[in-house]
Amino acid sequence: MAWHVDAELLEAYDSGGLDPSRVMAVDAHLQACARCRGVVPLDMVWLDRSWTVIYESIHTPQPSRIERTAERLGLPGHRLRLLTATPALRWSWLVATAAVLAFAVIAAYADEGGTTQLLFLTFAPILPVLAVATAYGPPVDPMHEVTATTPAAGPTLVLWRATAVVGVSMAMGVVAALLLPGPGWLAAAWLLPAFLLCVSSLALATVLALPLAAGVLGVIWLTAIGAVAGTGGAVQSAVFGPVTQTGYLLAATAAVAVLIRRRRRLDPGETR
Repeated sequence: MAWHVDAELLEAYDSGGLDPSRVMAVDAHLQACARCRGVVPLDMVWLDRSWTVIYESIHTPQPSRIERTAERLGLPGHRLRLLTATPALRWSWLVATAAVLAFAVIAAYADEGGTTQLLFLTFAPILPVLAVATAYGPPVDPMHEVTATTPAAGPTLVLWRATAVVGVSMAMGVVAALLLPGPGWLAAAWLLPAFLLCVSSLALATVLALPLAAGVLGVIWLTAIGAVAGTGGAVQSAVFGPVTQTGYLLAATAAVAVLIRRRRRLDPGETR
């Protein structure tokens, strides 16, 4: 051994007075030198207390505020931990959805012809679909490689994340719709189309990859509205009227039935 830890260096090491690079050097030396390890002061009481704190922090983690709130509402805490384990993924779609809805409300007050209201009704149902499409998978989830190795990976986690993002996105959309000028029915007219597109995306994801399924249905939705507008018809009454809303409800019920029946074939990472 070319050198040993002298008394002055050992005192600085023990008191925490060394810079990180020198601490690493002393650590490496102590691992290889039994003589120097033998002179390091050892406080067994402190050591036992430290290991106890480390053990408890690993095996009994403190639940976050969101987890505590959800558990009071009867939601399973272990599922919620899966949903809150990727804050970067969560905040990305949350901020994006809030920004889009905020701009829609601001633009609606600056628009006197009702065009912005129609644009809101057109694109609001797509926002939850985009959130569902980006809720799982390697393109959007920085922790996907780790998540994929857990027992909860796959259809179960997809459905839980989809439920979470749809619930939050639609709640934000309702708040934005209530702030829009115009008739009160605007606040709810887009909800059934949004629900239909979300559950249909998940049902179609038993055949196609989830992002592709969401993209296909989004294009179909925009094409249908464009076709109605191209014929000169009133888009709001034709696409968001009572009769059409009933059709959305029936179609969504059928999509839920398909999803329940084929849920084990749901695989967002592969095109079947």
